[in-house]
Amino acid sequence: MNKKVYFAGSIRGGRVDAALYQRMIAYIQRTDKVLTEHVGHPELNLLEQGRDRDGEIYHQDTAWLQESDLLIGECTCPSLGVGYELAYAEKLGKPCYLFYDRRKTQLSAMLTGNPYFRIYPYEDPEAVFPILDRILRGDE
Repeated sequence: MNKKVYFAGSIRGGRVDAALYQRMIAYIQRTDKVLTEHVGHPELNLLEQGRDRDGEIYHQDTAWLQESDLLIGECTCPSLGVGYELAYAEKLGKPCYLFYDRRKTQLSAMLTGNPYFRIYPYEDPEAVFPILDRILRGDE
């Protein structure tokens, strides 16, 4: 195993699903490395930190995307940053696995219409974890 996973989840777009991000990240970390584990931290700073600091974030995140083996995204909360990360990962040819709660949102047609993305709608967050197992084993 020992894959390098880029976990994508909303930060400035909203943190309503942060507890689920944290659970998913911890679950992935049982077998693999999550390069972006900070996305699950409940007290993550949501504020714009100025152009210089935001530039550092951009460079770090794009470096992690380049280093990663795959991207796993929780996309229930719309986020411009996550959308950018998905397009960047696609450009790099990284496999992308996207989850969203169909009771709370609809994904953009730019995602659902693109066969590159493997999309997993759910209604019960517990349904995410068996799918994560299959993804991390390479069965998806």
